[in-house]
Parts: sequence; structure tokens; C-alpha cells
Amino acid sequence: MRATLPIALMALMAGTILPATALEGPAPARPGEAATTPAAAAKPRVVIVATGGTIAGAGADAANSATYQAAKVPVDKLIAAVPAIAQVAEVRGEQAFQIASESFTNAQLIQLAKQVSALVKRDDVDGVVITHGTDTVEETAYFLDLVVKTDKPIVMVASMRPSTAISADGALNLLDAVVVAGAKDARAKGVLLTMNDEIQAGRDTTKRVNIKPSAFFSQWGPLGMVVEGKTYWFRAPVKRHGTTSEFDIDGIDSLPEVAIVYGSGNMHPEAYTSAVAGGAKAIIHAGTGNGSVAGYLVDTLKDIRAKGVQVIRSSRVGDGFVLRNAEQPDDKYDWVVAHDLNPQKAKILAAVALTKTQDTKDLQRIFWEY
Repeated sequence: MRATLPIALMALMAGTILPATALEGPAPARPGEAATTPAAAAKPRVVIVATGGTIAGAGADAANSATYQAAKVPVDKLIAAVPAIAQVAEVRGEQAFQIASESFTNAQLIQLAKQVSALVKRDDVDGVVITHGTDTVEETAYFLDLVVKTDKPIVMVASMRPSTAISADGALNLLDAVVVAGAKDARAKGVLLTMNDEIQAGRDTTKRVNIKPSAFFSQWGPLGMVVEGKTYWFRAPVKRHGTTSEFDIDGIDSLPEVAIVYGSGNMHPEAYTSAVAGGAKAIIHAGTGNGSVAGYLVDTLKDIRAKGVQVIRSSRVGDGFVLRNAEQPDDKYDWVVAHDLNPQKAKILAAVALTKTQDTKDLQRIFWEY
């Protein structure tokens, strides 16, 4: 059997010439003929909404990475400090607040959510990035996840070190956030947090370290990573969010008060009763272990529930989830369990849920689904 000759060589031997595209790609333009190139892909249009925080912070010295003043740098300077952003998206900034995130109130959560909701409704906005302080970014992320009805990417971003520090992490975090906000494969994944090269689910992630750039973790792992301007995904959220949520910020103008009482040994009932006296409509019990309630506190919590205040068992433990009717007979006492939500996230969901229902069974459904 004769050996098969390469196609190009056979064509030459036959005295024919193959089209240039078969050998070398597009042919060069002929003299007097304009060269044609594929149209450059349009860049995604991303709005950066700034609220302050460490990412906008400044220290007295470049060696200060943990001692600084938060919320000093305005959004335009944040964007100008990262020229590479212009290569990945058309970006403009809006200054919502200029505060440290521990100062966020329910009123500011609602104001921010309404601003973001209005932005994602616009045809000229493909994604939104929100700069935020790390102390409460997980609460804001989860709130937006619940109440902003969109499939467009909403990406929270923060930093653990001020922009003036030698090893500032904010610039790369911001660039990565813009990449994710403009990525089509980031759609319908809920509100995200992009820090330390990782893409975390806003619902799941929590701050566990207060002095290192690798501060945020999820017990279920990150959704993906950003490496050199490219997104890599490894899992997707399964809980309800965005367009699948039954909540809508356009119909929410205020939130009921929800209090967290932290569990420990030798607790005092006054921690619960004073919260109710202060107007709390629900108590998040951040219990030990499996959301345990000390025997000497059971009657106090039963009395609180009898007065119409919701009792929701969460846990001070970082991982795992609270089992219903384990440790305490939740069905008997008409209590709710927070499932895998930590106390601060359980507080957010309880406040949002109470805008629609006071029914304990319905509240428990919501905690299972979100």
C-alpha cells in the first residue's frame, strides 16, 4: 500500500494551489484593497458602586497594613488606580456611601439595594460591582442576594489592607471583581464576593480572619477563581436567589428589628428579654454546638415565643448546620432553625422573611429554601 502524501504536497504536485485559508489562515490584502479584520468584541459595561470600607482606606505609613482609617478614597480614584480595568470593561463609578461597614444600618442596606436594583434594570449595564468594608460585607451580600431580582452579575469586593499599604490587596481584588461582573458565565449565580483570587457565594461566605488577605471562607468551598483575568468555575449555588426569590427590594421600604443573642456558659435571661423590650420581632439564638439552649433558658424563650416574637436557633460554631428537633423540640415550642446560616446571615434572612410572613412553618420553609 502506498503511503498517503500530505494534502498540501499532493496539491502542489498536481499543479494546483490550495486556498490560503487551508494552509496559513486569512490572505493578506492586495494592493489598493483595504484589510478586513473581525470587529472587536464589545466590552461589558460595569458600574462600580462605592460604599467605603478598607478598600477605600488610607494609613499613615506604607508599612501600616492593619492600622488605618477606612472610607477615605472616593470611587473615581479607586478606578483610576487600576488602569487595567479599562482593558476588560467600560466602567463608571457611583458613590453610594463613604463609611466603614460596621456602621451600616438597615436603612442603608435598603437604599443600596434599591440603587443596585435600578442599575441592573438598565440596558446599558451588564454587571455591578460594589466596594464594601469586610466587617459586614457578608450581610450586605446576602441581603442583595435575597432581594435584587436579576440574573446580571452583582459582585461584592473588599480588601483587608488599605490602598496605601505596601502589600495592598484592593487593586487586584477590584480588577477581578470587574472581570467577574462582566463575565457572561457569572450570570444567574447570585451575588458574589471576589477577594484573594477566589469567587465566593455571597450567601455562604463569611469572614473568619481579621488580619490576613485570605479572610473569607465558605464551608462548602468557593464557586470558582479568577486567574489573570479569566474566570474558572467549580460549583454553582442551589439555594433560591435573584429572579427565583420571592422577595423584591422594590416592595421593601423598612425591615423589622432582629436581635442576636450569643450563646455561652452561665447566660442571663435579660439578654433576651431586653432585646424584646427594645422592639425585636425575632431573636437569633447563637447557641453552642447544635444551637443548644441551656435548660435554665428554655422557659424564657418559650415565653418570648408565646408573646409573638420568633425564636430562631442558629449556632456560634463556624461550620455544620442546626438540626431541627435535635437538642430542643422545635415543633413543640414553635421555634425555627437557621439550617446552615450563621447568626448574622440568619438575622438578614429573618428580617427579610418577616416582611412577608409571621407564620412559623412558612419561616422554616424559607430557611430551608434560601
